[in-house]
Amino acid sequence: MANKTEELALRLSEDAAQEVGVYVVDVDYKKAPGASSLCFYIDKEGGVGIDECEAFSRAVEKALDEADPIAENYTLEVSSPGVDRRLVKEREFRYYIGREVDVKLFAAVDGVKEFTGTLRGYENKTASIDCGDRIYKIPVKCAAYIRLSFVF
Repeated sequence: MANKTEELALRLSEDAAQEVGVYVVDVDYKKAPGASSLCFYIDKEGGVGIDECEAFSRAVEKALDEADPIAENYTLEVSSPGVDRRLVKEREFRYYIGREVDVKLFAAVDGVKEFTGTLRGYENKTASIDCGDRIYKIPVKCAAYIRLSFVF
């Protein structure tokens, strides 16, 4: 987590997430004069919709109101991670192990700059991606993006 507010919000959200049957993929707190926001990104097998977002929002709001971890006014937001969201944090990578991901590298490895494979692991800020004939070890900082693969 980027800061203490996000870490605390994540801890406070665990019971709400379990109650609603979702996983908190990430928490993002942006502090700005008069416009601070706390955004939870939630997911579950098969994806989340507006009903899960609403239920989680109501449940986590209670926990946040009781603990009152943010002194200033803020907007509470709840969202799915979205189809084009880059995986960045360890928590995200660990949750999506076993899922297909699209990868675009800044520089080609063995002549390959873009590929799709199965996320097999994450350690020391490096993703292991299985492409069938080879497992690539990709430091996250070397990728323009690593994101979930969706076929429309």
